[in-house]
Amino acid sequence: MATVVLFHSAYGLRPAVQQAADRMREAGHTVHVPDLYEGRSAGTVEEGMALHDEIGRDELLMRAITATAPHSEHGLVYAGLSLGGAVAQTLALGDTRARGLLLFHGTSDIAEDASVDELPVQLHVADPDPFEPHDWLNAWYLRMQRAGAEVEVHRYPGAGHLYTDPGLDDHDAEAAELTWRTALGFLDELTPRGA
Repeated sequence: MATVVLFHSAYGLRPAVQQAADRMREAGHTVHVPDLYEGRSAGTVEEGMALHDEIGRDELLMRAITATAPHSEHGLVYAGLSLGGAVAQTLALGDTRARGLLLFHGTSDIAEDASVDELPVQLHVADPDPFEPHDWLNAWYLRMQRAGAEVEVHRYPGAGHLYTDPGLDDHDAEAAELTWRTALGFLDELTPRGA
């Protein structure tokens, strides 16, 4: 059983985020879902980015660190949806006890001096994705490998950016189901035998 912290997208803590957490819980994992927007949510990606900008990146990261601190003693799997993936990646690369990084729909910049010890990383992304273009993803993959991560990238042709969210036009049921089967398998591999 893994302990997962799942960060929401720019839309905020939508029902789809809770549904994602429930899927992981049903598979036997402990999942924490911080509300980085403190009760606010957005109806469009533009509204979500406006909320993000209003709160500010540094404040969002501070809220994320505060939310994860009580659970990080034995090693967390950091996970996130789109913008939440960027938050999860930032925290995972800064946590020497991180057990894994599970990214849905989003990545982030990587510091030149980032270094992790064979951190398992799995990314699920639409193909093509306007927020995660091929050139960016190729460079991201190489930088993550240079940092010491063990990276898997799963691309879903024809899917929309947030294709796992059934409440959005991007939703692609087939791609979402394949994503969840693969992601839950990844979490199972991070679970120590006998746990």
